[in-house]
Amino acid sequence: MTLTFEVDPAVDTALRDGVLALWADVSNAGGAVGFVPPVTPDEIRPALLKHLVDMERGTTRLLVGHDGDGRVAATAFFTFNTHPLMRHWSWLYTVMVHPRHQGGGHGRDLMAAVERTARTAPGFEAIEAVRLTCRGGTGVDGFYAKCGYKEVGRVPDAIRVAPGDDRDDIIMLLPLT
Repeated sequence: MTLTFEVDPAVDTALRDGVLALWADVSNAGGAVGFVPPVTPDEIRPALLKHLVDMERGTTRLLVGHDGDGRVAATAFFTFNTHPLMRHWSWLYTVMVHPRHQGGGHGRDLMAAVERTARTAPGFEAIEAVRLTCRGGTGVDGFYAKCGYKEVGRVPDAIRVAPGDDRDDIIMLLPLT
């Protein structure tokens, strides 16, 4: 099954509920997307609402992947810098692929869609690089490296997953030029 990607989809109840369900499922499967299991969609809702408000303001854009059944199966949120000296690169947040689609290359498909969007979508013309952070100890930094991202910084023990379980905050960059 392949995923179909769309930039700036219409935000309706189905999309909101789909992203919430995806985020909860990824988190509860151990995905490092801002929460620690167990977590419910209601606990995630404020974080999603922040993304949606930023989308309304025009500072954030959503790339969403749908599976063959039309369900939300993957996301990545681009956030544009408002600082005048940093407008040439974008942050990438909440990069997720549903657990039922992992292991089939869909993560690489998502990251290829991220790069394609950053290089070609209207409104991204000034973007020269994509920057993201990831939680150490998960191995996801190796995945991002295979997708062309380079580690450019690391803050030791910056993420406290649980008492006694601190992880590095790894900063990665994909140059587009």
